[in-house]
Amino acid sequence: MCDLLNVSRSGYYDWLDRPPSARDKKHKEILKIIKKTHNKHAVWGVDPIFAEVNETIPCSRGTVYRLMKKNNIKSKRKPKWKATTNSKHNLPVAPNLLEQNFQVDFPNNVWVGDITYQWTAEGWLYTAIVKDLCTKDIVGYAMGDRITKELVIKAMQMAIRRENPTQGLIFHSDRGSQVRQEVA
Repeated sequence: MCDLLNVSRSGYYDWLDRPPSARDKKHKEILKIIKKTHNKHAVWGVDPIFAEVNETIPCSRGTVYRLMKKNNIKSKRKPKWKATTNSKHNLPVAPNLLEQNFQVDFPNNVWVGDITYQWTAEGWLYTAIVKDLCTKDIVGYAMGDRITKELVIKAMQMAIRRENPTQGLIFHSDRGSQVRQEVA
């Protein structure tokens, strides 16, 4: 193997018997502190762990980062996800009039709607939108801190006020409970 790696036998055995370097010893101590801190505070990332390590052993942030990465030490994050669909209900389900045909030739014939949400410093922000499938314009929207049927109603009212659609307009959605409550 020494021939393959182009290393002398004596150099290889010298390397095997060599005691750990000062850097290796320091990194071993840093890793102990990292593991101890991570066990106490699993949600902490590199910066707070680095601050904790640096109080005991002066080192760089990069050293802490590399050691954490090499040893697969990661902060445990809570997912910023929220269930918005409730399928357990007895409300009627509207028929699917579009049947996946989203090609529309004239404005204000077919609108689609959905509710999206975003985490903010003040909590969840929900946005109900109404979009014209022909023009791809958002014709109505409403925002609130709760996901309710009123949010959908406000978005629809805005769209109706702005566009004044004729009779026969189709509104297509994922048929979520907020929309179904209005169909019932």
